[in-house]
Amino acid sequence: MKRFAVIGLGHFGFHAAKALFEDGNEVVAIDTDKARVQEISPHATEAIVLDATDKEALRTLGLDRMDGVIVSVGTKISTSTLICLYLQEIGVKSILVKALDEDHEKILKRVGATVIIHPERDMALRVARGLSTPNVLDFIPLAKDFDLVQVVPPREFLGKSLAQLNLRARHNVQIIAVKELTPENMVLAPPADFVVKSSDLLIMLGRSQDINKIKALR
Repeated sequence: MKRFAVIGLGHFGFHAAKALFEDGNEVVAIDTDKARVQEISPHATEAIVLDATDKEALRTLGLDRMDGVIVSVGTKISTSTLICLYLQEIGVKSILVKALDEDHEKILKRVGATVIIHPERDMALRVARGLSTPNVLDFIPLAKDFDLVQVVPPREFLGKSLAQLNLRARHNVQIIAVKELTPENMVLAPPADFVVKSSDLLIMLGRSQDINKIKALR
């Protein structure tokens, strides 16, 4: 089980927290608005009314031990920038922040954001590309009980080559591609000497039960 925090419970933050919780993760949901916190409460491990621009209050939450913290706090650039800076200073390793525009993205990167999110832009691109160049993977008729999914590599995979992991023999799954996030790159049919990094997403094909066993590894 992984642990995440979501700061800001507007539309994006609310649905991100809810989806993470429904996937079986521990989720701490944070907002200054009591009504929003009450609304997310059934869909989070813990829901807290808190001003995330208070550095000492943030420090008490143990966010440095989280697998990731999502920041989605509305339209004030200064607020999200300050929160991102504080998260970086208290040792949060993975900070995902919703950016308002390209300039905001540049600022967020300078103060420690590891992943920048542009929800409207990214969804628009996804829809447009899906219409103009449909992804062939969407049309592969998989047999019952088989999945084709993106999987965050477990800690024990990090720093090891695909040959060392030998996933086909050990777990009965096949890595058909790797999506590298830093820098962005897609490695199709990765070679045996490809070394798995924490910023990678593994595109994995196999039986649902076998993939779920890998997801359960920490």
